[in-house]
Amino acid sequence: MRNVDMPPTPVSLLGSRAVTSVAAISVAALSIAAMSIAAALVIAPGIAVAAGAGAPSGGGETTTQSPPAQQKKSHVKKNRSSSLEDFVAGYKAAYALIYEKGEYEAAITALRALDHDDNADVANLIGYGSRKLGRYDDAKVWYERSLAADPNHAVTWSYYGMWQAEQGNLLKAKDDLEKVRLICGTTCEPYKMLKDVIDGTETY
Repeated sequence: MRNVDMPPTPVSLLGSRAVTSVAAISVAALSIAAMSIAAALVIAPGIAVAAGAGAPSGGGETTTQSPPAQQKKSHVKKNRSSSLEDFVAGYKAAYALIYEKGEYEAAITALRALDHDDNADVANLIGYGSRKLGRYDDAKVWYERSLAADPNHAVTWSYYGMWQAEQGNLLKAKDDLEKVRLICGTTCEPYKMLKDVIDGTETY
């Protein structure tokens, strides 16, 4: 009797396909989970930036034990949230020192202590405080640092235009006014304020 090579039975084919499918699904699920975690870490600070609050980088672990992976993730999220809250509170306090109390030196010290010099809002306020103290060279550096972080920061363009006007550079101030117009139009506060300064009707 001849030996005949028999094709694999449908059962073995099904088993092979099932194993392959389960493996593929597992890999896909792991990939999706990894992408979700990465997206959460990237998007969360971005939301803070969009709100004008800045984006603290977050701290490390606060425990000396070695908790399970799930607990570690939870601690990192809490630390990030706490750091963001600290940053926002510190920024608001410095903002109040500038606009409500006129304590520019104290405000600059508080802003520098936030350790977010490259945040557009922080750099802009340091520039403003420096300008109000008559430190025009410092103000220029900080305005340019703010604009390097966010080239469409209308308030910084407005304040930089005021800086230009105070230096007697009215043509440059008008250039900055045009930049503000392109960003937020002619009815936004940064445009109105800079226009008032250029027209000589107000100082800020």
